[in-house]
Amino acid sequence: MENAGVIARIASELAIRPEGVAAVVRLLGEGSTVPFIARYRKEAHGNLDEVQIGKIQERNTYFNELLERKATILKSIDEQGKLTDELRGKIEECWQKSALEDLYQPYKPKRRTRAQVAREKGYEPLADAIWSGAWGSGAAGELEGASDDDLQYARDIIAERIADMAEVRGLVRRAFSTKSTVKSEVVTPKPKEPTKFEQYYDYSEPIATIPSHRYLAMRRGQAEKVLWVKLELDSEPVVGQMMEIVTGQTGRLNARASGQVSLAAADAYKRLLAPSCEIDATVEKKAAADRAAIEVFGENLRHLLLAAPLGGKAVLAIDPGIRTGCKVAMIDATGKYLGKAVVFPQQKPQEAAKAIALIVSKYHPEAVAVGNGTAGRETESFVRQTLKTLHTQHPEIAIPIVVSVSEAGASVYSASEIARKEFPDLDLTVRGAISIGRRLQDPLAELVKIDPKAIGVGQYQHDVQQTLLGSKLDEVVVSCVNGVGVELNTASAPLLERVSGLTPSLAKSIVEWRDANGRFASREDLHKVKGLGPKAYEQCAGFLRIRGAKNPLDASAVHPERYALVERMAADVGLSVGDLVGNALAAKKIDIRRYITNDVGEPTLKDIVAELVKPGRDPRKTFEPPKFRDDVTKIEDVREGMKLEGVVTNVTAFGAFVDIGVHQDGLVHLSELSDNYVSDASSIVKAGDRLQVTVIGVDLARGRIALSAKTRPTIGGAATGGGVGGAARPSGGKPRERRTSFAPSSGSGFSCNPFANL
Repeated sequence: MENAGVIARIASELAIRPEGVAAVVRLLGEGSTVPFIARYRKEAHGNLDEVQIGKIQERNTYFNELLERKATILKSIDEQGKLTDELRGKIEECWQKSALEDLYQPYKPKRRTRAQVAREKGYEPLADAIWSGAWGSGAAGELEGASDDDLQYARDIIAERIADMAEVRGLVRRAFSTKSTVKSEVVTPKPKEPTKFEQYYDYSEPIATIPSHRYLAMRRGQAEKVLWVKLELDSEPVVGQMMEIVTGQTGRLNARASGQVSLAAADAYKRLLAPSCEIDATVEKKAAADRAAIEVFGENLRHLLLAAPLGGKAVLAIDPGIRTGCKVAMIDATGKYLGKAVVFPQQKPQEAAKAIALIVSKYHPEAVAVGNGTAGRETESFVRQTLKTLHTQHPEIAIPIVVSVSEAGASVYSASEIARKEFPDLDLTVRGAISIGRRLQDPLAELVKIDPKAIGVGQYQHDVQQTLLGSKLDEVVVSCVNGVGVELNTASAPLLERVSGLTPSLAKSIVEWRDANGRFASREDLHKVKGLGPKAYEQCAGFLRIRGAKNPLDASAVHPERYALVERMAADVGLSVGDLVGNALAAKKIDIRRYITNDVGEPTLKDIVAELVKPGRDPRKTFEPPKFRDDVTKIEDVREGMKLEGVVTNVTAFGAFVDIGVHQDGLVHLSELSDNYVSDASSIVKAGDRLQVTVIGVDLARGRIALSAKTRPTIGGAATGGGVGGAARPSGGKPRERRTSFAPSSGSGFSCNPFANL
């Protein structure tokens, strides 16, 4: 829905040209997706990126909901016969939901209040006299002799009148939101056993400065009935400001009337405003903390999904285990399951080595993917030794690389409906091994089958608003899938349904058509899929790839609507389209200015030329396996001062968790990420990054490892405080049978013990 006022408001907020905002809103209204608009409609909106388009979509939804609410409120007040031109103007000019509700407050249907009781008893004339200043000046006649009980009834009416003033309510809400203190106390009696919330048993911090992760930690403590959390605010200055607003409306009052109004204002604050405004401020702070945590989760998920793929190579996948053995699955270069086995390296090492050697000799995998769960490092070492022995005995057999792969979410996939449909005859553990192997081949294609919340790269994911979290993570997955592109002839239904314009039912129909008719020969074949109409085709075609298609553009990101344009370019340089695609020298000579029209501008033409230079290019990095030390496989092997290479698994507001290959992620606190001051961990590292770290502390009892990325860290006495941290480990979705260190606490200074604040 387009509205000139909404367009102008969004443009002002986001500092984007109104024409661009209007174009995005129009395209969204026509059913276009964010990835499609960002990639294929650049001229319409002025080359905005996905983030900007997503924000336009979000604010457009907000403001249109606001417009609907305005209409409802105006109708309600009008039906009461109380809608003045002045009030209508205030409502129509209001662009904030909370402020709109403040304007509506006096006209909302109310349950029976003390003010209503007072009115029914006939005390409104006395309240009016006090409010106008007539009472106390001798001008109110018999009302002058009002008793204390009479005055109390009148003050009840005045208190409600003050509380209903939009300006007053906004003042108190802002005071709680900006000037209050978040206070936490331990519940009574104190827990007998130690908890991870001990630092918050008697803790306070200004609401304006408390970090989101610390606030969420306190809220979790309250949810677990360990803490009681509240907001504290000095009421005296607030009530004084309330009186300034009141006297601005009533005018100067005499001393007696002013005293009664002051008492009513204090009562309005304590009884009518503070409780609700504290809730409002708490909800607002929680929402802000949720958004911050969700942004962290989304950013981590993006980097995990876009991790470098091994590519189309055969993989021997192993889900390690001790008591039940290691589940082994062989998959070919396309991810097709070939066979399984169970080996027991610890109990029956010779039999296990023989089985692994036979599989490698028969299938010639180019990589061995070993899950990083229980016994993962031990299994890696066993496989490497087995392969070394095999190569010694049979030099002609190429030795595959051995790679540790995150198991996060593999168990969730194994028990899912998707896994049951893919492998109805296989055990859960074998499905898990297949998933581990496939996520090495292509992390994105495999991880889309799993609920993003089960992947374990978030912070307080179970404490934040789940609808908002789900929406954000879905947005990230869709962005990543469309950014990389999808091979139409091999993609699973869960992957296809993330493609722009495709619904789960259309994705299923595509797979069914492929199963019944064989490979798609061209993008045009999509028109043969039941239910896939022109709009869906327009939205999805550019993001689907067909390797080996007759038209080489079908394997590129060039949209079919621009094929004729490319044919013209090819003719102009004296080549066929097939000879032009991938011919970097010829493509770079194309003068794009010759092809600019009202519909196609420079941004789209540059994208087309880039695709001609490197058709269907994968934006992800080249695969490089992590390099863990062979002599460091468990936490007991870790020593202070060790220099290790690790892989960042999770970035939070208080630091980064790093896998150093010991089944226990270590924490690089924010204060240890760099030699220079760091305020935002994500500005230094991303999930999936390789990081050189030094061990600065090991707590075997608690299973915690403190790391530093500094050039010259302090061993055993690292500064891990510094006022930034969190009370608890990022929650939920942790890797199966894998642990993550607890986060550091707040602390106002530095500690000489690297675990003092953990």
